[in-house]
Amino acid sequence: MSDHIDNRHVTDEGYVHDSIKEHEYDGIQEFDNKLPNWWLWTLYGTIGFALLYWIVFHTLAIGTLPRQHFDREMLAAQEAQLERAAKAGLTNQTFVLMAGMAPRVAEGREIFVKHCVQCHLDDARGLVGPNLTDGFWIHGCEPMQMYKTVSEGVAAKGMPAWLNQLGPNRVQAVVSYVYTLRNTNVEGKAPEGQPCDFDAEADAAAAAAAAAATGEGAPAEAPAEAPAAPAEAPAGQAGH
Repeated sequence: MSDHIDNRHVTDEGYVHDSIKEHEYDGIQEFDNKLPNWWLWTLYGTIGFALLYWIVFHTLAIGTLPRQHFDREMLAAQEAQLERAAKAGLTNQTFVLMAGMAPRVAEGREIFVKHCVQCHLDDARGLVGPNLTDGFWIHGCEPMQMYKTVSEGVAAKGMPAWLNQLGPNRVQAVVSYVYTLRNTNVEGKAPEGQPCDFDAEADAAAAAAAAAATGEGAPAEAPAEAPAAPAEAPAGQAGH
């Protein structure tokens, strides 16, 4: 007679032998040892946690994912950086910072679609107004120049003055959105105005952004490229 203790055989002589499964592969046999309970409960707990995590975060969307936490922290840091830059007054660097903030860019996109597509089309390739995605600009390619164009308008080109209609914050948002369109080069209206060296301007903007991020002095005047030239009136040409 023999008893089973933890998958081991206790023989009549008192010796303990591990149980061996009957199957054999290439002369290799397998012990029939039971896994430790702590290991099994760890496995079952991991499976249960993964299922619960999937339901809460991905199915019901009740919790906040780590990526969302990260995005919120980054946005808060960008807002703080923009606030520091604003204390020195509106500069090219202000628009560089805003162009890196998804909510501001999304707001600018909404304004652009509502007010600017009549002259520039939805993809900004130009219709009555110029193409905002190429490397040529009529009234200057720095953000502050674009801000002036959008704010004050260009009567001779049929570009309305938007500052009183939209307010400074929304004008800044739409200029920042168009900044993100730089170098996308959507095929459309033929180039107008003077060419701009986007690569050189991007380097200057990156240097200014780094200085602002470390808090070393006031934000520099970083020439940036993309302007916003919202226009409604189909008559005339809205300049950029």
